[in-house]
Amino acid sequence: MSIITEDWELLLSLPVWMKAVSRAQNLNKMRKANVMVVYDRKKRVTTTGLGKVELSIYLGNGVRKYVTIHSCNPFEWKVYKESQELRDEIALYQLVLNNMEKNGEEMTIENLDNHLGIDSTKAKEKRVIREKKASKHGFIDFMKEQIAKEDLKPNTMKRRAVVLEALKRYGKLNSFADLTHQNVKGFDEFLRDEDPTRTQPTIHDYHKVVHKYTRMAFQYDFITKDPYEHPLCKFKRGQYKERRPLLEDELLIIRNKKLHGKEARVRDLFVFCAYTGLAYIDSQNFDYETMTETINGQTYIDGKRTKTGNAFYTPILPPAMEVLKRYDYQVPHISNQKANDYLHALEVACEIHKPMTMHVARHSFATLALSYDIPIEDVGRMLGQKNIRTTQIYAKILKSTIDRHASNLASLIK
Repeated sequence: MSIITEDWELLLSLPVWMKAVSRAQNLNKMRKANVMVVYDRKKRVTTTGLGKVELSIYLGNGVRKYVTIHSCNPFEWKVYKESQELRDEIALYQLVLNNMEKNGEEMTIENLDNHLGIDSTKAKEKRVIREKKASKHGFIDFMKEQIAKEDLKPNTMKRRAVVLEALKRYGKLNSFADLTHQNVKGFDEFLRDEDPTRTQPTIHDYHKVVHKYTRMAFQYDFITKDPYEHPLCKFKRGQYKERRPLLEDELLIIRNKKLHGKEARVRDLFVFCAYTGLAYIDSQNFDYETMTETINGQTYIDGKRTKTGNAFYTPILPPAMEVLKRYDYQVPHISNQKANDYLHALEVACEIHKPMTMHVARHSFATLALSYDIPIEDVGRMLGQKNIRTTQIYAKILKSTIDRHASNLASLIK
């Protein structure tokens, strides 16, 4: 009985054993030198929009080498992975591996590199073709083509256009061959000399745009090195000038100033932004019917910023609600430039010795909220800012706030 049981158990175990042998054989096959294609191994698509197409060359015994052959976005990858060009690349490297195994050579990266140096005619030819393609279109044309492919907001598109015009005026970063660290450094000096009023953060923003496309040119193999990686081209962002918000007493002076016509409309738009925190462009897109809700008698604006797409949720404070009622729940519409011109006249009329712009209204709201002990996280939510550091740029802690908290602390200490 026991013999029969043992034979039966052996019979049952045979398929499992055969599967184990099959798996081992397949594993041995996989461990032989081979070439595989890998896309976006370093997960760069989410940050740059482009992923590298690499050949993963396995030489056996855990030795592996990655070779970059192309860079493309996910849509281009769908086409490229089925292309004859990619198949030719794989065949070339596989041929080298097969010859190394056939000749009994040691499967090392050094030996592989030696063979690639000898058998890299096709790769060299392709590099020449890429360089010729790149030479047909200069760097500025390349930037235009890439910008046209992006889904950019109108204001962002305008900023890109400003950078392109500056590059044209500079005239030394036209071709891919011009993308040297010396010329990029020269562009930095050009921006400073052309307009001495440009601040370091503004100049850094120019470089930020150009660097995006030099990085893409490098990923496309149009250049062999990104010039911004050179130590001389590590430009610092710098600090923005500290903005001077209007304090509550100054806002009250403006609210009570008797004005007529356009001056009154601009003042009312400024007051609306100062008591809601809306940026100028968001105030012009404001719609009371679709963007507000009332909870416990307080009306809030629930919307998304035009500039960043970030959600914001902010109260319509009483002075801002008075403005809405005055204009039948519509916001006065006027261009930003014209509004700022009128505001400069208003600061003189109200004897306020601070530069007034529509953006100062937003900054004043943040400072006002902080002065009444609204947590900075909540102020950031009202402004539609995800990063508290950004909120801190707009809203500095006032001396009066520190004094109040210090007095409370002094009274509590035993």
